[in-house]
Amino acid sequence: MRSRKNPNYFLVLFLLLFSYSSAMADDISPRQTVENLLSSIKNLKTGGQLSPEELKANHNLSHRALAMMNLQEVSRKALGKYWKKRTSEEQEGFIDLLGRMFIKEAFPNSGKFFSTLKLVYGDTEIKKSKAHVPLTVVHKEEGEIGIEFHLLKNQGQWQVVDVDLDEVSMRNNLRSQFYKIINKNDYQDLVRRMEEKLKESKS
Repeated sequence: MRSRKNPNYFLVLFLLLFSYSSAMADDISPRQTVENLLSSIKNLKTGGQLSPEELKANHNLSHRALAMMNLQEVSRKALGKYWKKRTSEEQEGFIDLLGRMFIKEAFPNSGKFFSTLKLVYGDTEIKKSKAHVPLTVVHKEEGEIGIEFHLLKNQGQWQVVDVDLDEVSMRNNLRSQFYKIINKNDYQDLVRRMEEKLKESKS
């Protein structure tokens, strides 16, 4: 299968999940988690001047998503060998920065992309605390796209930690991009670029 040059539309698939209490989370299956994720994506409002109510709804959806995401695991894997080289303060700062990137960039773009897609789920595979939820989406321009969600169970709750798009890991794709910037310059330049991207999204 061919890889996608621009993963931004799919980056959000890590994140948009509804928030549940610990007791309820035990009853939410991996597939249900993914279904809630995609439902949340489609409910995000984008474009034009949003009303205060719409902005508040988007805010709640996005932050509920982050609460259900193992963002620390995603950040750790995305930085790879450079994660341990960061101080605890830098690690916390990166987790926050990556989360804001998801909210401002990936969530809105993915919401528009998935709004008209047909979804066909495959059989969920669960092995102890790990789960894989495969599905196929049909896009009028991209054609048939295979997606597989990777989840981990953390304190009784399933959380998305990676997504494969046509067998290409989004987390590994991020790591490749981060490595190029860090190897060419340094970690501080990566942070600077991410912060600049956030500023652009606000303008």
